[in-house]
Amino acid sequence: MVWRTFGWSFAVTVAGLVFAAWQWGWEAFGIVLILSVLEISLSFDNAVVNAGILKKMNAFWQRLFLTVGILIAVFGMRLVFPVVIVAISAKVGPVEAVELAIDNPGRYEDLVTDAHPAIAAFGGMFLLMIFLDFIFEDRDIKWLGWLERPLARLGKVDMLSVCVALIVLLVSATTVATHAHISSGHADKSATVLLSGVAGLITYMVVGGLSGYFEDRLEDDEEHEHEEEEKARAEGKPVSVAALAGKAAFFLFLYLEVLDASFSFDGVIGAFAITNHIFWMALGLGIGAMYVRSLTVYLVRQGTLDDYVYLEHGAHYAIGALAGILLVTIQYEISEIITGLVGVILIAASFLSSVRRNRALATAEGN
Repeated sequence: MVWRTFGWSFAVTVAGLVFAAWQWGWEAFGIVLILSVLEISLSFDNAVVNAGILKKMNAFWQRLFLTVGILIAVFGMRLVFPVVIVAISAKVGPVEAVELAIDNPGRYEDLVTDAHPAIAAFGGMFLLMIFLDFIFEDRDIKWLGWLERPLARLGKVDMLSVCVALIVLLVSATTVATHAHISSGHADKSATVLLSGVAGLITYMVVGGLSGYFEDRLEDDEEHEHEEEEKARAEGKPVSVAALAGKAAFFLFLYLEVLDASFSFDGVIGAFAITNHIFWMALGLGIGAMYVRSLTVYLVRQGTLDDYVYLEHGAHYAIGALAGILLVTIQYEISEIITGLVGVILIAASFLSSVRRNRALATAEGN
């Protein structure tokens, strides 16, 4: 089971490290390895959340997530995305941006750093909405009941998560504007932060709304499947729900890809603290992304989220922490070590709580 799920990740790791050592030497080997570990540590919560969505899909869409999805994750977010950032910031073409990354990596890093407020605002708002929609929903299973119960009651207010997110965005943009006013030599990027944050909010609402809509449609269709089949037979017409299932799965797949993109922002930006080499960065983060996807499928096939019921809670709290960290990094620098540790600690705590819950239930059943 482990080899079948992680086989491609192991193979890509060996091939990537060997290629790095052969093409650029042992320094590249070490940096690519470090970047791989960085990506895995920063994205473990991503795997847990992805698993909660992916378990609703059939084997075909799970395979698509590991094939087409990984191409989007590796080449789209880890290689093309930084180039696009530089191309937009420097107002140059994609080819010139790649040449800049190869010939002048220092300038390339400066341009990406300059674009960080926009990236952090977009990703921070997208992730914040995921967290808010989770904690404002009334759930049968609660991890931190003293906190989740009152928040669930508040969640009955329509559009509360959107209001809270917009307030957070306004505070972030105002802080940026105030800092720019006080500090000489700092450009005012409050408008950029506002625009990017609203774009992140809209992206979440559109993609999440469509995926939720088609998921609900699919569930309704499954409930009435037998009635529809009987009616179709009476009319002499075949019934197929494949198209509807395809739509539902497609939008869930699209939601997963946007979610992964938002999670990858901190990894891409953090990688510049280690290297300016665009190809080392893409290779290391790409290897890490492979493991995140394999881990997602492993969690689904093993039923881990069903056995350890608080894991999903821990992952969403980690998402909330990451969203806050991204928004704070618009103005202040935060170490990637802190970012990674916060997520790991929250998920580890939720796992241990799940273990204690399972033991308590087993003891109660034994008595």
